[in-house]
Amino acid sequence: MPTTVEEMSTITAKGQTTIPKVVRQILGIDTGGKIAFRIEDGRVTVHNPDAEHHDPELVAFLRLIETDISSGGSVRDMPPTLARTLRRILKQVPVELDDRLDGEVVL
Repeated sequence: MPTTVEEMSTITAKGQTTIPKVVRQILGIDTGGKIAFRIEDGRVTVHNPDAEHHDPELVAFLRLIETDISSGGSVRDMPPTLARTLRRILKQVPVELDDRLDGEVVL
């Protein structure tokens, strides 16, 4: 279960602020590091743009699907053993189809 952390910081007359130490630690940033601000539906979030999670297995799998579809294949042509494996894996990973996706999504 995610933990909620709230820290306060004062904005100077020049529009500057200090990011609290605990926030920097959680984001994994240090001196010279970058942060990104995202404004969405009236809420501002801050994240470390260099900490994007990349799953090499997922990337390889998505490339496989992309290549298959671009060559005229479809999900319906998936080998039965692969379909069974995916069903087994999906039972182990909670998937909420109505959840919003964070970050950039390229299809």
